Amino acid sequence: MDRLLKAIQHYIPLSSADEAIIATLVRQLNLTKGQHLLQAGQVCKNVFFIEKGLVRYYASIDGEEKTSYFNKEGEFVCDYASFLPQQPSQTNIQVLEDAIVYSISQANMDLLYRQVEEGERFGRLAISEVFVSAIHQINSLYTDPPEQRYQTFLVKFPDIAQRIPQYYIASYIGIKPQSLSRIRKRMAQTH
Repeated sequence: MDRLLKAIQHYIPLSSADEAIIATLVRQLNLTKGQHLLQAGQVCKNVFFIEKGLVRYYASIDGEEKTSYFNKEGEFVCDYASFLPQQPSQTNIQVLEDAIVYSISQANMDLLYRQVEEGERFGRLAISEVFVSAIHQINSLYTDPPEQRYQTFLVKFPDIAQRIPQYYIASYIGIKPQSLSRIRKRMAQTH
């Protein structure tokens, strides 16, 4: 719970009363590797916070899984494209390691916004950060060469590259695993 409170305090100050309110709104889940927080076709009804573990976002397109994002300890997890309008998701969110997460339902998130003193501000700042990150990722896919996208991945996710299979990284970058191997080999030769 401390990690969740610190993550919220990244955006807003919390009083002890605020912390007590938040503790009543979240539910702890213990998940095993391979489980899904969300599957395509479901409506995303919760925002999750990772206390321990790692997840990936992916979509199945023509029988191939396309990884679009990762979240790790200390980060929020949600398919906002489904959560905000309450429409079926096109995204799967899969647990890649045994995980402990906190779940906050949409109704409880609304209570957090209303009952925590600066709750609305927290929501606005957090979703703004998600929006900017998504725009950067989309722009990178259209403008950066694969090697640059790999270097950006290493900067953005420095501590998870060793925790996930290389084909997930290749999928996230938008290339085949063989191309990622060539990029890694070139980078190793220049360093």
